[in-house]
Amino acid sequence: MATSQRPKPKTYSRSGNPAKRPVVEQAPVTVGDWIGASRPRTLPLAIAPVLIGTGAARLSDPEFHWVIALACLAVAVLLQIGVNFTNDYSDGVRGTDAHRIGPARLTASGRVRQKTVLVVGLVFFGLAAIVGLAIVIRTQQWWMIAVGAVCIVAAWFYTGGKKPYGYRGLGEVFVFVFFGLVATLGTTWVQAFDLSQEAWVGAVSAGLFACAVLLANNLRDIDQDRAAGKRTLTVLIGRRATQVVYTVFVIVPFVAAALLALFYPVAWMAMLALLAAIPAIVIVWAYRAPRELVTALALTSLAALLYAGALFWAFTW
Repeated sequence: MATSQRPKPKTYSRSGNPAKRPVVEQAPVTVGDWIGASRPRTLPLAIAPVLIGTGAARLSDPEFHWVIALACLAVAVLLQIGVNFTNDYSDGVRGTDAHRIGPARLTASGRVRQKTVLVVGLVFFGLAAIVGLAIVIRTQQWWMIAVGAVCIVAAWFYTGGKKPYGYRGLGEVFVFVFFGLVATLGTTWVQAFDLSQEAWVGAVSAGLFACAVLLANNLRDIDQDRAAGKRTLTVLIGRRATQVVYTVFVIVPFVAAALLALFYPVAWMAMLALLAAIPAIVIVWAYRAPRELVTALALTSLAALLYAGALFWAFTW
């Protein structure tokens, strides 16, 4: 029986330099590739603090400021996507992503011009700034312009610039502060102009979940990052310590939820997020292939979203 064979990909060499290795001609970039580059698995981490912050705001102001809440959600998501694209660009031009385990990045794959990926990331930053400015005008909290500017600058220097702090073991600090405290408390403040203890507890929980996702990601890439000179916290403390810290970061929010449940019984519903969190912890401790940690990352993000939904319900019940 005759069998059909796939045509071999075309190759070409740059003229004038025959010593160069032939380059494989790649398929055009699709919409799906761009969506993948936005890293949808991380987007729950942008939604979670807005849910918690909006729920906490209802404790101080029973009125639901849904327009401002949606605007806060837009800012958080746009910033997250902007960070993901600029991270794709910065790691790509440095060669850090050349041998990564997860899905191929646009810049590192060479399928998209470096400047194009950078521009897309900056566009998302710009959109976040525009929506953020609208929130400031609506609430008259002009000092928050400075907060927004710091957020964007910090997002860029995470992996951008000559001395990115994400390459010096400080990535978790940025994630905790900006995707935990700032995102949650900022959402609460612009709706209620008050920061309750519940808002702070929720902000810490959101930040810890975000840090846990980053740890799972960096644990997956520990060997590649070490070889590339990217000194993440995981590279600095090693696999075993990373597994311990990850577990603590995932468990502490549930301890906080149990304490909140003493005053807001619906907060017990946050324990349902353990259905995603426990398998994630098991994978982080028992994985054999780095690729398995992609599932742990996704499960941790899902746990953060479920947890945030439960706190929102508890605070608004």
